[in-house]
Amino acid sequence: MLTALHNLQLVSDGQISTGKAVLINGDKITAVIDEHLIPAGAQKVDLQGAYAAPGLIDLQIYGSGGKMFGSMPEVAALQQMESDMLSQGTTGFLACIATNSDDVVEAGIEAAKAYRAQAKGNFWGLHLEGPYLNAKRKGAHPARYIKKATLAEVQRWITMAKGEIKMITIAPELQDQEVIDELHSQNIVISSGHSDAAYEQGKAFINKPVQAITHLFNAMPQMHHREPGIIPAIFEERPYTSIVADGIHVSFPMIRLAKHQLGDKLFLITDAVTAATEGAYQHQFTGDRYTMPDGTLSGSCLTMLKAVQNCVEQVGIELAEAINMASLYPAQLAGKTTKGKIAAGYDADLIIFDAGYQVQGTYLMGARINLQNR
Repeated sequence: MLTALHNLQLVSDGQISTGKAVLINGDKITAVIDEHLIPAGAQKVDLQGAYAAPGLIDLQIYGSGGKMFGSMPEVAALQQMESDMLSQGTTGFLACIATNSDDVVEAGIEAAKAYRAQAKGNFWGLHLEGPYLNAKRKGAHPARYIKKATLAEVQRWITMAKGEIKMITIAPELQDQEVIDELHSQNIVISSGHSDAAYEQGKAFINKPVQAITHLFNAMPQMHHREPGIIPAIFEERPYTSIVADGIHVSFPMIRLAKHQLGDKLFLITDAVTAATEGAYQHQFTGDRYTMPDGTLSGSCLTMLKAVQNCVEQVGIELAEAINMASLYPAQLAGKTTKGKIAAGYDADLIIFDAGYQVQGTYLMGARINLQNR
């Protein structure tokens, strides 16, 4: 059955177009055409002037709806996240496991494998944030679980995961080159985060082969005129770099600076958590943010669409470019060559939202998701 989405504002690849229709056949977008050329016999879906954009992609989220997968991993938490993400227009995400005991990390790996057969399709795999971090920049990560990687442990987890580990955040300056080389050889995205790397160290490992940076400005040395730290190295080498655009983890003027420096390599994540009273990460919601019991800032309460809205309304980024930051650029980093655009041959993953940034609908691989009964 050919479906034609029409009466929409098409947001894709840095442009907003009107008078277009999106043709979907099965799980693929077959064409974007002028609205008056919709083929006879197509099932027409009137979007009533709403925005239609590529489904959003979150490469770092910990938990949702009261289930904190990142520290208490279980199949039910992944199921909750998939459903919640679809209701928010997020059609691809990596479930993040925070620095923790080996038992918890391995339980997360087993949960991901167990859930794979029943996954709806927007759960892409795991992002391990730690435990191979720099304790000096631990943030909310418990120092007692932070350690240096060993090749044997990395290989064991990779073998155990059977492809579910897609991304890992490490402090590269503390790791042996054989560990970095092994991760790279397994096509796992290596991201520098919770790192105390100096400028020269950053220049030596960014894009060689560490291809990403985790939550820019957070948990890293700040710029100083005599000790520049890693941030100027990031701006010069321009790896894919994530940022938490909530105005709390990073102020809006600093997001504007980062966008000016990094252009199409800056992408959005939520780093979102949920309230928890058990485990190593007992996140407490304090009005506009989550903190640990000692007051340390922890993950965000963002959605991806709210991050887009903040970029438009608070940072001054055009909507079409903010959508790129939430879809196209993370898709590119993740190696998803048929996601992040609304164009012929791309997967039919879309978010439909109105001028008030309220989600009106989600399409995952061509199927419209019922937002009321997920």
